Amino acid sequence: MSEHNITTIPSTFRSKPVWLAGFVAVALQAFAPGPADAAGDLRTVAVADPYLEMHTGPGRGYPVFHIVDRGASVVIVMRRTDWYLVRTDDGTEGWVDRAQMELTMQPDGQKVSFERAGQDDFMNATWEVGILAGDFGGANIISVYGGYSLNPHVSIEVWGSQILGNFSNGWMGSVNVVHETWPDWRFSPFFTLGAGVIHTQPKSTIIQGADRTDQVGHVGAGFRIYATRRFVLRLEYKSYVVFTSRDENEEVEEWKAGFAFFF
Repeated sequence: MSEHNITTIPSTFRSKPVWLAGFVAVALQAFAPGPADAAGDLRTVAVADPYLEMHTGPGRGYPVFHIVDRGASVVIVMRRTDWYLVRTDDGTEGWVDRAQMELTMQPDGQKVSFERAGQDDFMNATWEVGILAGDFGGANIISVYGGYSLNPHVSIEVWGSQILGNFSNGWMGSVNVVHETWPDWRFSPFFTLGAGVIHTQPKSTIIQGADRTDQVGHVGAGFRIYATRRFVLRLEYKSYVVFTSRDENEEVEEWKAGFAFFF
């Protein structure tokens, strides 16, 4: 590997020939259909607060678009962590936070209790965002990602990384497919397969070299560890191949750890 790359990787740290095995393992498992979600009984509650605010989505950032007055009834359609999708008598659907839902009552006037987000929500979460840091072939790397779950076993993730090396800095972006074999485990192992681009910027005060943009592919594995409420710890390893314009491709290993927030 030439000096103007992010870092010089000794041969002892280069990836072993695991690409074929990793590709086959992920390809066979990643698109296996997951079990269908169990349908729960819909529950009707009455508004006891002066009003109930319905948001367009499950979060404070979504605007309030409808108000349900005191005494009216709503049906709870589904839950996403601390947010509930409810339906009014006229068919209007919107999201209400847990704090307001705790102020509703059962039709017979008894108080309604709502559980906090837990491990079941971890398994069934739709969205996940996180930040990780670690080592990319001897350079420091900081990454952020966002993921969308297609089912409890398969998700799609978009990653962006900043790489800080002794001789070069750079950035990397990729799209990954992630497969979890046992998503109901608190320590949930996963496999990942992805591709993207990496851009390298040599530090001109130390060496001379041109900026480079190359394609990359990777396989990897790791653990998602449910911590508490909406938080997840994440540990992962990835083996990259950088497809350069020269005769030889470059191999880089990456280790990262961090945390994520699911909803």
